[in-house]
Amino acid sequence: MSLTIRDHTERSPLYDLYGNAPLTLLGERLFVAGSQSDSEQLQRCALIDLSNLPRLGLRGTDSAAYLQGKGYQLPDAPNQARLQSSGELVLRLSQTEYFLLGSLTDGGARIASDEAGWRYDDGQASYLLPRQDSHAWLALTGAHLPELLAKVCGVDLGADAFSIGAVAQTSVARLNAIVVNAGTEKLPVFQLLCDRASAHYLWGALLDAMQEFGGKPAGIEALK
Repeated sequence: MSLTIRDHTERSPLYDLYGNAPLTLLGERLFVAGSQSDSEQLQRCALIDLSNLPRLGLRGTDSAAYLQGKGYQLPDAPNQARLQSSGELVLRLSQTEYFLLGSLTDGGARIASDEAGWRYDDGQASYLLPRQDSHAWLALTGAHLPELLAKVCGVDLGADAFSIGAVAQTSVARLNAIVVNAGTEKLPVFQLLCDRASAHYLWGALLDAMQEFGGKPAGIEALK
């Protein structure tokens, strides 16, 4: 289902960079729909805005137990991500800090519900870190991701050093960013989280780096 911009007003801060593209509902949130040609573009080189998907953080020594009590499977060590059976990604940023990314399957409904239902209990060493307004969320796809990001990132993100499920807390285009290898054998995907206020700048920097590989923006439908 495609929507015009008049149907809803809650859209990503990056929407205008798509040039008034048609929208689609995923769960209760709006995303750029994309076109039929986006599936081929994803394999070549694509940039997708996921900033409207829910996400949240937790920090504290009781965070692991809290998340496990909610049914989440956790990474074994820091700087790793674990894909959940329902599509969420759980990133472990340190021994006691986690970053949860919503699933395309339910439009992030599980993450949104967990955030809305979270309550702090006295004596509980776990603290909610709202991330919806602090971080923008982008996805890069295609066969040339290590070469592409080598232009804007000093960390080796090649397959041998940065396998599926790896997390890098690094600098991308001189911005602090989190990079996650969230790909599959069929489709390489890196997900990037950065300061929301700098999202327009990073979008432009990535598009510039993508030109050599025929990269273009794409909508969410093909990624689903």
